[in-house]
Amino acid sequence: MNSFFSNYKLFKPNVSDIEQMQNLVFSEVENGNILSRDKNEMATTIRSYIAVKDLTTDKIIAFVALHIYTVSLAEIRSLIVLKDYRGNGIAKKLIEHCIVEAKWLNLTKLLVLTYKQQLFEFFGFNEIQKESIPETKIWADCIKCKHFPICDEISLTLDI
Repeated sequence: MNSFFSNYKLFKPNVSDIEQMQNLVFSEVENGNILSRDKNEMATTIRSYIAVKDLTTDKIIAFVALHIYTVSLAEIRSLIVLKDYRGNGIAKKLIEHCIVEAKWLNLTKLLVLTYKQQLFEFFGFNEIQKESIPETKIWADCIKCKHFPICDEISLTLDI
């Protein structure tokens, strides 16, 4: 059996997991690496999340969301892995899951804004100019960022 799955469990969170998820991401929200999402916003999009639980502690240690914008485009967003668990391939498992799910949904393009460019390039993502990001993303999310309009994240896409 794969050691990843003997130590960790991928699962679809539900609304009762939101508080734990918000606590996990708090420091990254504070420093501006991840956008803040209130409980109600997370509740309305809870189906877009996939999380990882440490089976020894029964705590959520990572999560990501696959947010659909159009019939062809989705974004991988809110990727977080608790610091003590980084370097174990958890982020890669979550990204891989998002790519598989996007293919299953018949989407054709994935978008990500990230500070971890190499992580996404590993999967074949390519850097794009921010000017080519759909307006739906800019006005729905980017405008809420503490760094807006001076964004230093890298924009990447993957054709799937």
